[in-house]
Amino acid sequence: MAHHSTRPTSRDVAQAAGVSQAAVSLVLGDKWRGRVAETTAERVRQAARDLGYRPNLAARNLRLGRTRTVLLVVPALTTEFFAGVYTGAARVAADHGFGVVLYPSPEGVGPSRPSPSTTLKGRPLRAAPIPDPFASAQAALDGVIASSMAADALTAIRGDQLPLVMLDSDPTGSLGAATVNLDIADGVRQITDHLLGLGHRHFLHLAADVPSWTFDVRARELAVRLADAPGTTLRTAPAPISIEGALTATEAALGTPGPHRPTAVVCDDDKLAAGAYKAARRLGLRIPDDLSVTGLDDLALATALDPELTTVRLDAELFGERGMHALLAVLDGRTPDAGDIPVHLVARGSTAPPGAP
Repeated sequence: MAHHSTRPTSRDVAQAAGVSQAAVSLVLGDKWRGRVAETTAERVRQAARDLGYRPNLAARNLRLGRTRTVLLVVPALTTEFFAGVYTGAARVAADHGFGVVLYPSPEGVGPSRPSPSTTLKGRPLRAAPIPDPFASAQAALDGVIASSMAADALTAIRGDQLPLVMLDSDPTGSLGAATVNLDIADGVRQITDHLLGLGHRHFLHLAADVPSWTFDVRARELAVRLADAPGTTLRTAPAPISIEGALTATEAALGTPGPHRPTAVVCDDDKLAAGAYKAARRLGLRIPDDLSVTGLDDLALATALDPELTTVRLDAELFGERGMHALLAVLDGRTPDAGDIPVHLVARGSTAPPGAP
């Protein structure tokens, strides 16, 4: 077989297989069934393998009007949860010949702009404008998958004008063509039932201070479950999603005098729970003897804490996979699979029956 010093073309494959270039195009574009004989198709594929021929995807995508690129918009990559979402989405994308571009939106807003108040020696700094990476996004992208925590960023980058799948998002008022959710409400039910079953009646909800549907669900579900349980009380302490913020909020809430000191702290995520641990230590409270604490995520952090944290396991990779499958369905004009992704309580050492008053 002759070795080509230049990159082999479809004409080379056609010659080697003894067929027309049109036949090569049909076979390698996977459109040959019913138009080219099976044996001919196999001969073309073998010739392409022998020659090391790679179809020019860029040229083919121009003809298809698709770049086979998807944008994943997440609030930040500082949490391993969204790293898992990316891993799952990228795995499914790769199986279908798509690439994933990641856009972390740390403040939940679009590309950062210099603030006009920046000054040097009293004179405003004319910072160079930061180029908006999405000025030509529509041209370069087939679709977007976005977390509801990054919804503001979507509008800023005009991603809501592309085929869109929302993660963690209200299915009734969604911007997107489809929504994919974890069954967070059931996760909160599992936590509440676990704590009520241990005998807890006085609760503190350490609530993520982030305007997002997924956190509204946690608050609503906890309130509804406790309203049905006689003799319960619920305090809420909003906190930024940081260990420091959670420490301050928990310390203030537990230090507030009242008829019923909470015996259980229900945290919106594991990071908040780590802050609650620190607050308990400062207040001289032992976990779980004086105070039970729960999280929601099951990050690596959950087993790094001592005692290990009772939390709800969310399958981030499956979440990303389902998000990508849903977007591929939308792009193909199919209806994505319905149904929330199940979540599971993992009971560990941070919860126990409430101690004697």
